Amino acid sequence: MAVRSFEQLLSFLVLLLLCVKLGLGTTLGKVGCIEGERQALLKFKHGLIDDYGLLSLWGDEQDKRDCCQWRGVQCSNRSGHVTMLRLPAPPIDEYGNYQSLRGEIRPSLLELEHLYHLDLSYNDFEGKQIPSFLGSLSKMQYLNLSHANFTQTVPTQLGNLSNLLSLDLSGSYYELNSGDLEWLSHLSSLRFLDLSLVDLGAAIHWSQAINKLPSLVHLNLNGCGLPPFTTGSLFHANSSAPLVFLDLSNNYLINSSIYPWLFNFSTTLVHLDLSSNDLNGSIPDAFGNMISLAYLDLRDCAFEGEIPLAFGDMNVLELLDISGNRLYGEIPDTFGNMTRLTHLALSSNQLQGGIPGAIGELASLAYLELFYNQLEGLPKTFGRSLVHVDISSNQLRGSIPDTVGNMVSLEELYLSHNQLEGEIPKSFGRSLVILDLSSNRLQGSIPDTVGNMVFLERLSLSVNQLQGEIPKSFSNLCYLDELELDSNNLTGQLPQDLLACANGTLRTLSLSNNRFRGLVPYLTGFSVLERLYLDYNQLNGTLPESIGQLAMLTWFDIGSNSLQGVISEAHFFNLSNLYRLDLSYNSLTFNMSLMWVPPSHQLGSLLLASCKLGPRFPSWLQTQRHLTELDLSNSDISDVLPDWFWNLTSNINTLNISNNQIRGVLPNLSSRFGTYPDIDISSNSFEGSIPQLPSTVTRLDLSNNKLSGSISLLCTIANSYLVYLDLSNNSLTGALPNCWPQWASLVVLNLENNKFSGKIPNSLGSLQLIQTLHLRNNNLTGELPSSLKNCTSLRLIDLGKNRLSRKIPLWIGGCLPNLTILSLRSNRFSGSICSELCQLKKIQILDLSSNDISGVIPRCLNNFTAMTKKGSLVVAHNYSFGSYAYKGPLKFMNESYVDEALIKWKGSEFEYKNTLGLVRSIDLSSNNLLGEILKEIIDLLELVSLNLSRNNLTGLIPITIGQLKSLEVLDLSQNELFGEIPTSLSEISRLSVLDLSDNNLSGKIPKGTQLQSFNTYSYKGNPTLCGLPLLKKCPEDKMEEDSPIGSIEDKIQQDGNDMWFYISIALGFIVGFWGVCGTLLLNNSLRYAYFSFLNKIKDWFYATIAINMARVRRSLRS
Repeated sequence: MAVRSFEQLLSFLVLLLLCVKLGLGTTLGKVGCIEGERQALLKFKHGLIDDYGLLSLWGDEQDKRDCCQWRGVQCSNRSGHVTMLRLPAPPIDEYGNYQSLRGEIRPSLLELEHLYHLDLSYNDFEGKQIPSFLGSLSKMQYLNLSHANFTQTVPTQLGNLSNLLSLDLSGSYYELNSGDLEWLSHLSSLRFLDLSLVDLGAAIHWSQAINKLPSLVHLNLNGCGLPPFTTGSLFHANSSAPLVFLDLSNNYLINSSIYPWLFNFSTTLVHLDLSSNDLNGSIPDAFGNMISLAYLDLRDCAFEGEIPLAFGDMNVLELLDISGNRLYGEIPDTFGNMTRLTHLALSSNQLQGGIPGAIGELASLAYLELFYNQLEGLPKTFGRSLVHVDISSNQLRGSIPDTVGNMVSLEELYLSHNQLEGEIPKSFGRSLVILDLSSNRLQGSIPDTVGNMVFLERLSLSVNQLQGEIPKSFSNLCYLDELELDSNNLTGQLPQDLLACANGTLRTLSLSNNRFRGLVPYLTGFSVLERLYLDYNQLNGTLPESIGQLAMLTWFDIGSNSLQGVISEAHFFNLSNLYRLDLSYNSLTFNMSLMWVPPSHQLGSLLLASCKLGPRFPSWLQTQRHLTELDLSNSDISDVLPDWFWNLTSNINTLNISNNQIRGVLPNLSSRFGTYPDIDISSNSFEGSIPQLPSTVTRLDLSNNKLSGSISLLCTIANSYLVYLDLSNNSLTGALPNCWPQWASLVVLNLENNKFSGKIPNSLGSLQLIQTLHLRNNNLTGELPSSLKNCTSLRLIDLGKNRLSRKIPLWIGGCLPNLTILSLRSNRFSGSICSELCQLKKIQILDLSSNDISGVIPRCLNNFTAMTKKGSLVVAHNYSFGSYAYKGPLKFMNESYVDEALIKWKGSEFEYKNTLGLVRSIDLSSNNLLGEILKEIIDLLELVSLNLSRNNLTGLIPITIGQLKSLEVLDLSQNELFGEIPTSLSEISRLSVLDLSDNNLSGKIPKGTQLQSFNTYSYKGNPTLCGLPLLKKCPEDKMEEDSPIGSIEDKIQQDGNDMWFYISIALGFIVGFWGVCGTLLLNNSLRYAYFSFLNKIKDWFYATIAINMARVRRSLRS
């Protein structure tokens, strides 16, 4: 890189200058250490704590007396004076750990009067202040105290070092500060200055101080929290050696007023880093005039607008990074003029269009990063020098060009999260180390040629539409570290020696969400495998015990397969590092001894849903004190919940022990869970009252238990994260609490099938995000609170089977536009059905039955437009809640709740869930409605059920009712309807329930297979109704029977039938008799054979009877 070369050149020039000035390298004889300076160094050592023995050769022993031979000490060959003290801490590892000296800097250094170079970087001076006496080292030219854990204020005495050429105080991470930089102005010879990560937030006049450094070449003020400055103070800089290197990154208070000063160095500046500042606006075209610039970093500067075309004039630029801004438009073709460009980063913007072909032709380009944009097209070719390409998370369409195989230097290719289609190219460069094509629309099979990329370490093809089997050529991938093929349509059996070549390198294997079948691979010998995902496939057989030998395994998901058999202790024999285990939704039976202790004590996620763990509660769980997720639902446990269980939940964020037969009383749970827990204890046999709960719970399901008493303790959940609350199907009593405002995020509330009483509190209307409200089958009274009109997100309201009264509110129609299901059945509502209800255009199920509603049916029911369209398979509500990921920070997870409703269907009540969205139903039965059945109802073409029974409706059944082709249930019974049944009714082929009984219908039941298939109950109570299936015949049928013409015709027909009957008998006798007897009379040989046969038959019968009779007699005598 140009920057690194420049820094090396600068260091060489500084050292060369020092050598010339001090006469180093002369041919004079070497002079030994001066005793006074040796003693000064020993005093300096005594102030330090040397944990690593770095200064072990510093001493008074005879063989250690020459201080010029000590580590880090350099003396003048001519005078013997100590001139350089270089003691930077050597690194221990790659993670930022060093073999640091500790302690303090002693003033004895002042006795080194000829010291011009001091480097104590990366040591640990334990938060002490930089000694002010260092400003008295008058010959100092190089001072490096970076990353040395100095704090407090930089001493202004450093300004006395008038000969200083290089000063580095960087890396204090804001522990070191300088309120005033006026002391810098005295360092007139300073060429290198690095104050990065020094707190300069109070240095108001920092720009004036910098202006007074005429020789400054290298300036690094990265992350100093610089205060704003004026343009004039920087513009008039009088520098005899203009800046070549400038880093002002990570100073969020810097704004665009810096531009005039910057562009004053257009001809000299080589390295410029302004990243992570608040520059705003568009990128100035004047950057194109910086003809010497080789490095330009403008990432995360809040730039807007388009990329300047002038960038194409920077023909010596080697690195350009303008990522993380708000740039839009297309990438300019002028980028093709930057022929020396090696690194181009335009990621995390809003760039559109295709990637110009000119970029693909840049011969020197090695790194290309365009991820997180809206780019749509790939260039036809890419440069052969590219090493790293990342164009993930765009909108790339079309297929991947075959020319990617020409990128012979390519090592990393990221094209994930796009819309790429077609097949995976058969040709990629053999040098590829990382290939990520995940989250696209790729089809076809995985080409065998992937196995030719023998240096591949990471291959991700997940979330595509790939088919076929895993190629056998994968056996050549011996360096694989990660293989991700999940969420495709891959099939076939997994070979037992899967990826055996990579058993020493493979750390992640993800094959979940496919259609793999057969047995689980043994995976023996995969010594570093850490993550194994095989869930959501069709694997069968047993789980091999060899899994227990994967000593490094931390994450094992094999849930939702068809595994069977027994899980024993051998399956976990060596899994001491296991953090997550998912065996859920298989047919596995746990068989562990009572004394078994799992080898892993750090399990964080344990998912065993639908495994057979019972009937006793598994005692081996006692050792797992770090669980954050536990699912034991539907696991055949029938036991009292042990007291020790609640000692395991202190860190749990997700608990599901539902659908068992667990008994007991719930204790105080307020301090038993982790942060933002999701608790599901439903469908068990817990008794007692609802206890005090965690104040930060996000989901709580205690439904289908035997809980009783008040729910007032729920008010201890004082947070805005609760999104789901289900207490249905218990025996809870008392009034509903009044603390609903503190649950502003609640989406699902289900309190049905309890014994709550009193009024619905007004505070319930504060739940502005609620989507589903179940209060069915309680003893609630009063009217609906008007505050519910604020709950505009409501999609389902079920208040059936209560004692609610008054009129149905007008605001239901006007204020709840998203309402899909409304059930107010079996209450005491009165008044008429208001026309405002017709504004519910999304309503699919309307049930107002069994109330005291009067008046006429509104004519506007045809405004229910959702009943004219086919619906989805489910009625789902989406919501998000806080959850802690695996060893990570809080995340907000998106979840979906599939709603359910109890619908009176075909005379009985049924609970609908997954198919609820298919139902279109209107039930107004058992009220006091008057008037006619409106023809507007016929406009609801997708109506499935219509029940208007037990009212006082009059008039005719609409003659066009046959247009309701989707109708399956029609109940108009017990009204005062008259007239004939419309013939169009027989055209509804799906009709399976029909009840027209107890009306005043008349005339003949229309003929047709559909209407005649119902029994007489469907038509009873209509005195003048006739025709099948009723026994009562219609007058026209009787007239046909009594007609004389009809009798004569029937008699003639009967006589004709009798005559032909007798003729057929005569002909049959003649043919049968003479066909046999005539043949015997005319043919002698046949007659002889026939009678001989009869004689033989007679003889056989006689002999058989005689023999059997003799046997009987003998048996009787015996």
